[in-house]
Amino acid sequence: MTQVAPAAAEQERIAALPQELLGSTVFLLKRLGEAVKERAISGYVLAGCSPYHHAVLALLAEGARETQTAIADSLGFDRSQLVGILDELEELGLVERRRDPNDRRRHVVTITAEGKRTLARHRAIIKQVDEEFLAPLGERDREALHLLLRLAGHHDARFAAGEHCKTAVNS
Repeated sequence: MTQVAPAAAEQERIAALPQELLGSTVFLLKRLGEAVKERAISGYVLAGCSPYHHAVLALLAEGARETQTAIADSLGFDRSQLVGILDELEELGLVERRRDPNDRRRHVVTITAEGKRTLARHRAIIKQVDEEFLAPLGERDREALHLLLRLAGHHDARFAAGEHCKTAVNS
């Protein structure tokens, strides 16, 4: 039995995909989404955190949505799921929760100084994943690929606000 070199084996695997699937943008997006998720999660795990932690910290860093309900709604998280995420972040000293003085039923969540430092490390992870994953593309192709934000905004209004700007994280 002959051993196939890794690059040749990869080419065989790729060549084995039906043309119908290779011609499907949705199929390609799904496959790329799975691949980048795997790489990002590996980076987060090495840093001792999760993508959920990053999402909450990034949202809090903008300062606009600080109640648990607003955070869950903005990120599309189940509210009970968010409570567990906030428990973890609070244990790590990255966020603080306190009762809203105007409405004792609500909790206000704020990012701590340590949370801001941790977010900077998370951003470095994402930037590295972006750079490695998008390495085959030039700047113009990367900008064109960012048009996916328009598609995302069409299907989920939470993305629509981002269609007109690129965040400092991506620059």
